[in-house]
Formats: sequence, C-alpha cells, structure tokens
Amino acid sequence: MNAVMALCHFCELHGPSILFCTQAFHAADPQDVLDGKVKKNSYYPKKRSRSSSTGSASSQSGIANNPKTELCEACRSFQPGQPGFVSSDHEAHISYVSMQYPDQPQLFSIVRNACVRSLSCEVCQGREGPVFFGDDDHGYVFSYTFFIKDSKARGFQRFYSIIVVMMDRIYLLNSWPFIVKNVRTLIGELQTKAVKVYEQEQTATPQRAQRMGQEFFTKDQFFRRRGGGSTYRSMTDLTDDKNLFRYIHMTFTWVLKTGSSRIVEKVLQGPPKEETVVDLDKEEETEEGFIKVETKLKEAETETPPNEEEFLQHIPIEMANPLIVEEPCNDNGPVFTSLQDLRKVFGSLNFHDLAHHVLIGNQIIVRSQHLNTINSLLNILKSILPNGCCKLVPFSEKYQPSWSCNFLGLPPFTGLPPHVIENEQYILLDVLSPDMCPTNSNRLCVTEDSPFHGYGINMTSSQPLPDKGPTILAKIESILDSSHFTPEVVLTYLVCLQEEWMNKVKVVYKYSRTGKRSEDEMEQLLKVLKTEESDQQLLKFWKTGLSSQYRSHLLTSNIGTQS
Repeated sequence: MNAVMALCHFCELHGPSILFCTQAFHAADPQDVLDGKVKKNSYYPKKRSRSSSTGSASSQSGIANNPKTELCEACRSFQPGQPGFVSSDHEAHISYVSMQYPDQPQLFSIVRNACVRSLSCEVCQGREGPVFFGDDDHGYVFSYTFFIKDSKARGFQRFYSIIVVMMDRIYLLNSWPFIVKNVRTLIGELQTKAVKVYEQEQTATPQRAQRMGQEFFTKDQFFRRRGGGSTYRSMTDLTDDKNLFRYIHMTFTWVLKTGSSRIVEKVLQGPPKEETVVDLDKEEETEEGFIKVETKLKEAETETPPNEEEFLQHIPIEMANPLIVEEPCNDNGPVFTSLQDLRKVFGSLNFHDLAHHVLIGNQIIVRSQHLNTINSLLNILKSILPNGCCKLVPFSEKYQPSWSCNFLGLPPFTGLPPHVIENEQYILLDVLSPDMCPTNSNRLCVTEDSPFHGYGINMTSSQPLPDKGPTILAKIESILDSSHFTPEVVLTYLVCLQEEWMNKVKVVYKYSRTGKRSEDEMEQLLKVLKTEESDQQLLKFWKTGLSSQYRSHLLTSNIGTQS
C-alpha cells in the first residue's frame, strides 16, 4: 500500500512527536535505506507541500539524521546508533523499513504535520477512536488515538496515535474497515500489556495515594516530573516487552503489504455496464458509514515475514471465514467447467430447454448429493442472465420459494410442496450418481474419460415450453455450436448480449412509465427494437434486473419533464 504508517506520542516535555514509522522502498539493498544511501527511490509519492519551505523541511530532517538529538525516553524508539528493522518482499522487490523518522525531509514534514494534528485537534469524541482528515497538499490521514496506562504519568496515562498517511483519498477511505480492524487489534494488545504493568506497579507502590498525601513538590521533585528522568518512560517499559517495536514493525509491514493487494483496480471500457451498477447497489455499508467494496485476498497475505515465526500468534490476519453449513452432501462429485461443457454433458435438446427456463425466469432446482456439482451447475447457468436477475441459494435443506431465489440447490429426494408442483413455473434437475441410477435409460451420453461417466440426469418441467425460444437463446446456441471459441470468449460474448438486451429492456421500461400506452404503440416499439413475440417473457423478467440507480434516475427525469 502506497502509504507511511507511524506510531506517534504526545510528550509532556516535547509535545507531539513521531515515535516509530514504517515505509516501503524499491531498493536493491535494504541496508542502503538504513544507512541513508537511498533517498530518491522512495515508494511514497514525491509531492512537495505548498505551505512547507525548503528550509523548514531541512531543519526538521536534521532531527531524524542527528542521532545525538536530545530526546527523552518516551520520545525514542531506537537508541543512538541502533539500526532499524527491514522486511523484504522478494517477489515484489519491495523492502519495508522501520525507523524513528521518515527517510525524506519532505516526507518527514508531511508525517510530522499529520502527527501534530492527530494528537492535538483532529481527535474524535472521547479522544479514543479513528478519524480521517487531510488535503491534497499535505496528504490524507487515517488516525486512531488511544491511551496507554502509566502509573507515573499525569492522569496515569499517556496519549498515543497510529496514523496512516497517503495521497490517495479514495483508496484510504476504501481501506478504512481493514485498517480499523487491524489497528484496533494492535492497540488492544498494547493496552493489555500496559494494564498488567500498571497494576503491578500500583500494587507495589500506590502512586495515587502517594500523590494525594503530598501537598506540594520540592524543586527537585518538580524537575524530575517535568524534566525527564525515569518519569518519562518508553513504551517498551510501559508494556514490559523488549521486542515491542519489532512486533510493531511486523504488524505495520503486514498492513502495508496486505493493504496493497486487497483492492484491485479495474479498467472500464466506456461507461459502466448495467451489471456493474447492480453490483454497486448490492454493496454493504459498514458501521463507520463507508461502503464496503469487494476485496481480494491472496495466499501470500497469510504468510509470516522471514525469520519471524515466533511472532506468528500476534500477527493480525483478516481472512474471509466461509459459511459452514452442516448438510448431508459431500463435495467429491464432478463439476462443470464451462457453458460448453454443460451443453456437452446434458445434450443439445436438454440444454435448450434448460436455458429457455433460465432466460424467462422460471425457477431452476437442482438436487444432488454433491454440493460442488450443484454449485458449478448453478454458477454456469447464472452466466446466461444479468447479475440483477440472479437470486442464488446454492444449498438449502428445504425448498425455498421462487420469489426468494430463482436458482436453488437441494439434497437428494427433497420433496417439493404441492402448491409448487401444481401452480409454480420451475424445472427440476436430479443429478444422479452411478449408484443411484442402476438402469441405462437415464444415464448421460458422455465418454468414459468424462468425470460424469456413469452419472444420470432427470429433468422434470412444470409446464411445457413454447416451441420457439427467445432470440437471445438462438444466438447463445450458435456460438456454442463452434468448437473454435474458448470459454473466455463465450463469456465475453454473453456479456455483450446481456448489455444489448438490457438496453432494450430499459427502453421498454421507460416507454411504459412515461404515460399510458396502447397495445399498438407498444407493438410498434417492439418492432423497432427488433424483438419478437417469443421475447415477451424475457423482457418482462429482465425488467426485475434493472438497478435501483436507473429506476431512481428514471423517476427523477420524469418529474423534471412533467414540471
């Protein structure tokens, strides 16, 4: 993630100060970064602040480059001459380096400004919690402020913050739930360790009673309290953890590395498609009020940094826990790999009837003892429809009504309610394993090398279909007839067909909503759109897949036209 992550501290003697920061570098040798040889290959974007001058940046960088600068223990994470920490991502050729201050003078000015604001004015109610602030000149900042117990501090606590600074506002906001979760985990561990030390010290020497018993401080006592000494202790002493900053380095590195792979940027060819808009409508809103976007996790995210296995139990890992459903099905059955594979296994006639039911919105019910067979079959059938028309329940122990799902997976021998059998429009598929179809009458006509060899299929339809199917079905079958097209090409062709017919659906929907239309007028419009009578059911069903954004836009434009 193109950002700098830092731990900041409010010192009673020095004010807001940067305590520890981690940033990424594209460098051949990470040691060059620690030695100060790498200055221009920073992974953080170079953008000079309009309000900061060269002189101020140089003076501030002197603090970072001068190890002899007088700092109290509370403001110091590394002792003079002590090297920082380095973790290398060899595949991406990125080194994550942790030091007291950022490497570049300009970057130091940006992080310093964020540090001061996070510990002074940009705090949430109660002074503990996450906030967001920033601008285009000084970068955008995620800040999480918190307190650490200290028996020798004023108020028995110290004020800290963890900040993430980057120039991309949209990326930072979209990463909000991920950053909040992992930063909150880290802060909880720091506070737990500090509370243990605090309780031990209070038990040994109650500071509260001792302070209340003293009416005034002597000059030496006041100097010790205000001038440093043992009163201003480092976070290592407050938590009694010598490897604390090493662990913080690993956590910051994990967040920066994982944050860069969570959100994948996609290139849109032209305006967003209808299915993309529908996906936006389905996005969830988080507790913080932000939109939860689709994320992608890689296997590398769960790997620990090199030579750090002893810290495995501390590293926060965000993984999508799959929904565990207790069902009698097993997942050792064969799977369908593509639409061509599905048509080859079912046969041309069975596929024609099945696709016809899918396109006009009839409920597709699949019963099998193999859960992965059900999932693969339903997911491939979904590719025929726009996203807004798909309501999928991959597995249910009992029947689900058609208004809640048009794709349903059931265990074998699950019965259907009588009213469904008599009145509902559906097609029932029973995928039979070899031990369930002893006769050869219903076995699939596949070769011996096919994973479906020996399997059978029973198709039961509620009512007979019209002789002629929708126009789009003929086009789908025409591309499947050719063996020269790859599954990727077929999927791209399906997307184009869906977008073409969704545009026709929009025209019909808008035309019907802008006033009372006679049947002759509607028939004339359908002729202009080059649709036939066999497409009526498809157009009616696909209207349900229109996005809420389009419906809202349509109603708004109608109001504006009428006024």
